[in-house]
Amino acid sequence: MDGPDLDGRTVLVTGSARGIGREFLLATADCGAKTAVHYHTSAEEAREVAAEASARGATETTTVQGDVTDPDSVDEIFAAVESELGSVDVLVNNVGDFAPERWDDLEFERWNRVLETNFNGTYLCSKRALGGMREAEYARIVNVGYASSEKGLVSPKNFPYFVAKAGVLMFTRMLAADTSDDGITVNAISPYVVENSAAFPAELPRGRPANYDDLIRPLFFFLDPENEYVSGENIDVDGGWLPEKV
Repeated sequence: MDGPDLDGRTVLVTGSARGIGREFLLATADCGAKTAVHYHTSAEEAREVAAEASARGATETTTVQGDVTDPDSVDEIFAAVESELGSVDVLVNNVGDFAPERWDDLEFERWNRVLETNFNGTYLCSKRALGGMREAEYARIVNVGYASSEKGLVSPKNFPYFVAKAGVLMFTRMLAADTSDDGITVNAISPYVVENSAAFPAELPRGRPANYDDLIRPLFFFLDPENEYVSGENIDVDGGWLPEKV
């Protein structure tokens, strides 16, 4: 798949040792970016992704460990990337825990972890990235949401996840407005069921889950330097899913 020219651009994808984050990072490696593979506990997988990124065309690559819910750890993540690869030009906020249980069955620690990884992690990483991005000629932030979150999606199961993802999309719009004079674009990609999902519903839109290429196409659109006037937008990648039908 053809993508934008990211030669020499530094890309940090949070949670890129596995799943969607891994595929997003490798897609930017295909475009010649300098790639930072972030992980929290998956050190071996992160090293494997870094090796593959190098083989696929990344200008430079590194791995960086840290907890995106801790401000000091976030600062260490970015300091390490800046030391190895330079200021972050592209930030993809991908980290986010999932809790499919009923809301009243969750222990507070689990409830809070879902909110913190999805929402606070996006906030902390974006805030730290903006220090260098506001002075750059090219800067992109892409957040990972969840399909239909903007429509007030609610359910007793996985409720903190839906709340956090709705917050991510509100944050996306606010940050886009706040950075409109700085040449930064802030957008979101919101999948429904993806090929790596832990479980599939009985019925899927178009008879299949989203594959990684379905998500990479809007990522490439948002990262294209020519699309600098598109900001504050969200693309649902859900095959036309309507929550009331599932």
